[in-house]
Amino acid sequence: MQAWILDESPGSYRWGDIDTPEPGPGDVAVRPVASALNHMDLWLTRGRPRPKLPHVPGCDVAGVVEAVGADVTGVEVGDEVVVNPAVAPIEAVIGLGIDAPLGRGFAILGEQRWGGHGERVVVPARNVVARPPGRSWSECAAYPLVTLTAYRMLRRARLRAGETLLVVGIGGGVSSAALALGRHLGAEVHVTSRDGAKREQALAMGAAAAHDSGADFAVKADVVVESVGPATWDRSVAALKPGGRLVVCGGTSGQQVTLDLPKLFFKQIEVIGSTMGSYEEFAAVTRLVDQGLPVALDSTLALADYPGALERLGAGDQLGKIVLTHEAG
Repeated sequence: MQAWILDESPGSYRWGDIDTPEPGPGDVAVRPVASALNHMDLWLTRGRPRPKLPHVPGCDVAGVVEAVGADVTGVEVGDEVVVNPAVAPIEAVIGLGIDAPLGRGFAILGEQRWGGHGERVVVPARNVVARPPGRSWSECAAYPLVTLTAYRMLRRARLRAGETLLVVGIGGGVSSAALALGRHLGAEVHVTSRDGAKREQALAMGAAAAHDSGADFAVKADVVVESVGPATWDRSVAALKPGGRLVVCGGTSGQQVTLDLPKLFFKQIEVIGSTMGSYEEFAAVTRLVDQGLPVALDSTLALADYPGALERLGAGDQLGKIVLTHEAG
């Protein structure tokens, strides 16, 4: 098959030929119709993480099943599906509750496993769900990773109707999904951005207020969603009400922060880590999308324009997801 390939890490992607993956027992092969970018696409070129090479990126995929392995039931060739990018071995998910850690053997599509920026992707059959009817291919490729991540974050933070939610760094996929989910849950959602145009867009998307991320956040929040890291961390902590919850899923500005312990214990703040989500949570997210949950799309480009899409993502110009359409679709 042909795909975008990473041969060196750090390195850059090239379009070329690579072995076509075949489905093993319990697997399905999906022909992508659309795939979407995440910061993982950038981090791979910078050498962190370092997958086994050669590697095919692409965490988010929606497409058509074109082959099934032995012992697969409930999925057939020709089915239109969305791929859950959180892959866990079956023995790690049986009998575990919805909040269980993702556990040993957990992998993210496009990171530890070949992803969807090519002509075929192979995943366990349990990792595909029916494409929500009425939603575009681009929307179906855009929601999986970020909406799953934001959904678990807000569940772990126990966000309730009537509370104030602060989403730091509106623009990325997780923050855009957190805005939509926060509104769905009945929270008053505030956002931050250094970009005035993004703040205006967020207000149009339903944010109650949009704050300049270059200044102190003029809000006191019950819950803060953090994915930026050191560039905003101190202000995110300061924005919490006493007893507030800060939930973090990553750090696009760096991996190390300084924590002021007196602020933590005097205000009785909770700091909560969160990663991806379970199969049950992905099913719940897909139901919400099927019911009309907004999916923020920044732009839709051809698969051949992947380098330009990476440049846009790296510049931080987007609000919502950048989606690639595949000619085969």
